Amino acid sequence: MREIVLDTETTGFEPGSGDRIVEIGAVELHNHVATGRTYHQYINPERSMPQEAFEVHGLGDDFLRDKPKFAEIGQAFLDFVGDAKMVIHNAAFDMKFLNAELGWMNLPTLPWEQAIDTLEIARKRFPGSPASLDALCRRFGIDNTARTLHGALLDSEILAEVYLELIGGRQPDFALASTSRQNNGAAGDNWRPSPRPDPLPSRVTSQEREAHDAFVAKLGDDALWSRA
Repeated sequence: MREIVLDTETTGFEPGSGDRIVEIGAVELHNHVATGRTYHQYINPERSMPQEAFEVHGLGDDFLRDKPKFAEIGQAFLDFVGDAKMVIHNAAFDMKFLNAELGWMNLPTLPWEQAIDTLEIARKRFPGSPASLDALCRRFGIDNTARTLHGALLDSEILAEVYLELIGGRQPDFALASTSRQNNGAAGDNWRPSPRPDPLPSRVTSQEREAHDAFVAKLGDDALWSRA
């Protein structure tokens, strides 16, 4: 199963009012495991950057001026995503911008059902609790100290870890471990496996044992094996 964990940065909140995407970052997962393949692109929004948005992500006019326009990278972005599910925090926001940009290019838009909204998952799992990306990092003990400003690729990498925690993907042995603790009458980190009732037979052949004994004999009486 292929999934794309995705984040965008923009000039504001409403593409209908002239706001544009200025950065896309995405991380590929296969069966809930990061493949190491990513997509990252800064984009010239063809407009000035409002101060409020600059204070969020730090992407200014001078930096973005020589970056490609969305029309130059839109098809490559669609090719990267393909038909994979897109994992997005507050998916309605990013999908609104992505489909606006794609629509302006007369490219196919992304189906809403292709998105998985981690904000919605978090609110269902932890009703009434803060569900921002930073709040979820604190809840799950995920290091986000590098996140001094919003950045699409860094945020998508962090979101991938949060997503795996939300769906239990980082704890595949949880049920097995719980069963083992219950069956052995112990709890927490103090649990240890009990000895086998019948020891496994030795896999050492007679020839290997003879060769080992001959090797030890050459080492003399002070050899560690001779003291056993």
